[in-house]
Amino acid sequence: MPSTKVVVGSAVGLHARPAGIIAERAEALDAEVTLAVDGEEPVDAASALLIMTLGAEKGTEVTVESDSQEAVDVIADLVRQDLDAE
Repeated sequence: MPSTKVVVGSAVGLHARPAGIIAERAEALDAEVTLAVDGEEPVDAASALLIMTLGAEKGTEVTVESDSQEAVDVIADLVRQDLDAE
């Protein structure tokens, strides 16, 4: 299963706004995507609330996983961006 590790780029981590942007994009994909921090269970990337439960702050390493490499790439790219800067 394709996966990659990325570092959270949003200035205040994966709080409401970045989580919402990621969840919206994950929901639009044709594949399920999960996010996880080391030592924790993966969460559904299509759920902003579940993303926020990760407690991932700026600089936290997050694993993005899916059956689709394209989905992994799309969501990983969002996680590494500063989504608060838009």
